Amino acid sequence: MVQIAQSETDVGRIFVNLPDTQIEALAAIAEADHRSRAAIVRDALKTYILQRKLALEADVFGLWKDKKFDSLAYQEDRRSEW
Repeated sequence: MVQIAQSETDVGRIFVNLPDTQIEALAAIAEADHRSRAAIVRDALKTYILQRKLALEADVFGLWKDKKFDSLAYQEDRRSEW
């Protein structure tokens, strides 16, 4: 079972299977940075999640830009249904 962290200090534990080459690369990075492998993985995951979130937000920005109608009239029409 994976626990969901409520804050940076409230952490869960997961187990991840990695190829030996990735474990060796991770160990080299951890040693060079004088940090634990877990800290390196946390930072990498945090960066990945942020990049993914930004990419998803960018996908919806301007979604309606090519629509050929009066957006205010459309909004008012949708709201009149309420």
